[in-house]
Amino acid sequence: MKTLYALFLTIILTIDISANRYNVADFGARGDGKTIDSDAINKAIETASQAGGGTVYFPAGTYASYSIRLKSHISLYLDQGATILAADPQGETGYDAPEPNKWGDSLHYQDFGHSHWHNSLIWGEDLVNISILGPGTIYGKGLTREGPHRSPIGNKAIALKNCRNVILKDFTMLYGGHFAILATGVDNLTIDNLKIDTNRDGIDVDCCKNVRISNCTINSPWDDALCLKSSYALGYARATENVTITNCQVTGFDRGSLIDGTYRKNEGHLVPDHEGPTGRIKFGTESNGGFKKITISNCIFQHCRGLALETVDGGLLEDIAISNLVMNDIINSPFFLRLGGRMRGPADATIGELRRVSIDNVVIYNADSRFSSIISGLPGHDIEDIRLSNISIWYKPINSETDKIPESVPEYEKAYPEPQKFGIIPAYGFFIRHVKNMEMNNVKVGFLETETRPAMMLIDVKGIELRNVEMMRAGTAPLISAEKVTDLMLKDCKGLKNIILNEITKQTY
Repeated sequence: MKTLYALFLTIILTIDISANRYNVADFGARGDGKTIDSDAINKAIETASQAGGGTVYFPAGTYASYSIRLKSHISLYLDQGATILAADPQGETGYDAPEPNKWGDSLHYQDFGHSHWHNSLIWGEDLVNISILGPGTIYGKGLTREGPHRSPIGNKAIALKNCRNVILKDFTMLYGGHFAILATGVDNLTIDNLKIDTNRDGIDVDCCKNVRISNCTINSPWDDALCLKSSYALGYARATENVTITNCQVTGFDRGSLIDGTYRKNEGHLVPDHEGPTGRIKFGTESNGGFKKITISNCIFQHCRGLALETVDGGLLEDIAISNLVMNDIINSPFFLRLGGRMRGPADATIGELRRVSIDNVVIYNADSRFSSIISGLPGHDIEDIRLSNISIWYKPINSETDKIPESVPEYEKAYPEPQKFGIIPAYGFFIRHVKNMEMNNVKVGFLETETRPAMMLIDVKGIELRNVEMMRAGTAPLISAEKVTDLMLKDCKGLKNIILNEITKQTY
C-alpha cells in the first residue's frame, strides 16, 4: 500500500512540475542557430504568464533570437548545451525599439545605453519574481556595443527596469553589447555564479537596492567588469544601496579568452580606450543618487584597472567596507577615490560627499606607478573618514625617458573621473589631496626596480595618522611630501621619527 501511495504521489508531482514547464520547442522554436526563434520563445513566455507563471525551458540547441520580453513570475532555464543567440538584424527586422525616455534623449543626464531597456536581447520592465537560470549560454553576437542608435539594433543582452525579486544564476555570457547586464531600479537582486566574457560593460547595477553579487568571473577588456551606478535614468535620483559583492574575479584579457581558457593579452593595442584594458570593479561614473551601505570582499583583479570609488554628479558615497582583495598587473591606480564636480544631471544638483570608507587586507603586485593611488576631493569639498589597513603594494617603475614627472597635479574638477586624466603623479605610492580624517595602519608601499619620486604626497589634508607604514625610499627622494597639512601623526613608521605636528605649510620627511 505504501509503495502504491509513493508511486501515486510521484505521478502527481511529475504532473504538477511538467504543467509549469514550457518547452520552447513545443511552441515552434527550432534551435538550429538559423531560424529566428524569438516569436516562439515569447509565445511560451506569454502562455506561462497567462497560466500564472512557470519555467520556460530551453533544451540543448542554439536559439537565434531578437527581443525576448520577460513577464512576472517567469523563469527562463537554459539547459546544458542551450544557447540564446542574439541574431543579426535584417533590414527593418530586429530588436525592439528603444522606448522614449525624456531623461535619456540627451547626454545631459547619462549615456544612451543607460537610458533605454527595450532595445535588448532579453528585457523586462515593472516585473516581479523573475529569474534566468541554468548552465547554458547567452551569446550577444548580433548586439552592438555602440550608441546611440535606432531600431532594429539591440545593444544589451539583459536589461531590467523597475523590477523586484530577480535571480540571475549559473549561465555564461559571451559578448553582451553595451551591457551584458543592465539592472536599473531593481530591488532584491541576486546574481550568482555567472561567467561573463564581454566586449563592453559586464554587470551594471544602477539605482538598485538589496543586491547580492557572488561567485562571478567577469572579463571585460573594453569597459568595466562590475560597475555600480546611480544615474538619473528613472527621472529622479535614487541611491544604489545595501549591496554585497563577494568571491568575484574581474579581468581585462582579450575578448573571448576567458571562455576559451587562453587568457590572451594580444589585443591590448585594439582596446577602444587608449588608456588600456578596463575590467575592474567601479562605483560611478553616473552618480546622481549616490552609493550607500556596500561591502566588497574576497575578490581578485588581474590585468585590469584598479578599484575605483567615484561620486562626481552630486550623490553621497558613504559607508563602504572593502576587504580581502588581491590585484595583479594593474594598469592604473590600485585605489582611486574621487569626489568630483562633473555634475552631469539636473541643473540644481550640488557637489556630493565621499565619506566613511574602510579598505582592509589587500595585496597588490605589479601596479602601474605612473598614477599612484589617488584619493582626491576638491577644494572646499573634502573626502572624509578613510581607513586603509593591512595593505601591501608593489609598483612597477615608470619609463624615465618618456614619462615626465610634473611639479603639480591639476584639479580637473569637471573632467571625466579616471586616474590617467590627472597625468603622471609626482609620488609613486599615494597622492592624497583634500582629505579630512584619514588613517593608514600596517601599510607597505614599494617599487620593483628604480624610482625617483616620494612615496606619498599629502596636499590640503586635515588630520591623518600613519601607523606602522613602511615606504621604500627612492634614492635621495623623501618618503613623504606634505603641503598645507594639519594634525599629522607618524607612529612606528620605518625610517621616520614618531611625531605629531599641528600644522605644516610645506615640508618633506
